[in-house]
Formats: sequence, C-alpha cells, structure tokens
Amino acid sequence: MRRLALAAIAGLALAAPAQAQLMDVLTAPKTLIDRAIEARSAADIAKDNVIVAKVNGYMGKNATIKASTEIYEQRLLVTGLFDDKATYDQFQKDVRSVEGVKKLYWHVTYLAKDDSRRKSLPSWADTVEMGIKAQGRLIGTKGVADVNFRTTVDSYGNLYVIGRARSQEEANKAVSRLREGEGIKKVVNYIDVRP
Repeated sequence: MRRLALAAIAGLALAAPAQAQLMDVLTAPKTLIDRAIEARSAADIAKDNVIVAKVNGYMGKNATIKASTEIYEQRLLVTGLFDDKATYDQFQKDVRSVEGVKKLYWHVTYLAKDDSRRKSLPSWADTVEMGIKAQGRLIGTKGVADVNFRTTVDSYGNLYVIGRARSQEEANKAVSRLREGEGIKKVVNYIDVRP
C-alpha cells in the first residue's frame, strides 16, 4: 500500500497541470499527500494523470500556457483565455480528441489582445491567488473532504469546482465556502454527489 501511495505521489508530481503544479509548490507537502489518500483507486488517479499529461502535451505542441486543467474521475475541466484564434482553435480540437475523457467541461475563451474588455479582467496572478484561497477555504471546513475537490478560477473571476461529495449537504457546504471569496463572480459547480 505504501509503495502504491508513493507511486501515486510521483505520478501526480510529474503529470499535474501547470496551475496544479504551482498549487503543489505553494501548498506542498499537504497537496501531494492528500491526492495520494483520496477516496478513489490508484488506477482511477492514474487514468486522470494520463489524460492531463496528454492535454499538457497539447499545450506544449501549441506553445501555450494559457489554459488550466483540473480533472476528477476522467471528467476534465479546462479553463483559459487565448489571444490567438488559431492557437485557440487548434488547442480545442486537440483536447477534444483526447481518449478516455468521460465528460469535458470547456470554459476556454478567445479574446483578442486589443479587446478593451481585457482591461477589466483580473490579472493571472490575481486568479491564481483566488484559486489558492478557494482551495484553502475547503481545508478544515467541517464535513467537507477537501481532498475530493479541485478548484480553479478563470480570467473572468468565475470559480469552478469539480470532484465528488459524499452527500448533498457536503456539496452545499463546499459551494457555500467557495462563494465567500473576494473577487469571485460566481461558482460553477461540477460536483458529483454519491457516497
């Protein structure tokens, strides 16, 4: 069992998406340990890692880091803001071709570099900070197993949560805590509820 946990930690460290890798650096070692003890099998986690590695490969192929991925039980959430339409189109085509994805939640947008709406958007650093704080709000919340949830914030201040709750009450508590963040416009809930 210990060997399996160490293999899961090593796999996660190598295959985690860019934002998740940053989160791991900022919140390690807790995050890596938590991911190794999630309420799901190592095989399920490995499937997620393969999918994320493929998506990260497509980011490399398209020479972009303008997207963020979160995944839980092969349900893939992708957020991002692209300023090049051709790169956006190719990345979307590539991601949609990844095998093994049970459900794709596509929240990636294109907005031209010179579009005046960009001035009112939070900075990348601000969205990363909002995401870190959101995940932090789940830690220690009574009745919420934070290890079973992934959060990310997009360039518009929308917070996304994906994962699994053991009850509707747990899901409601998690979403309620996530709404408390400064700068969060809305919470998009992709939590599956099942014991």
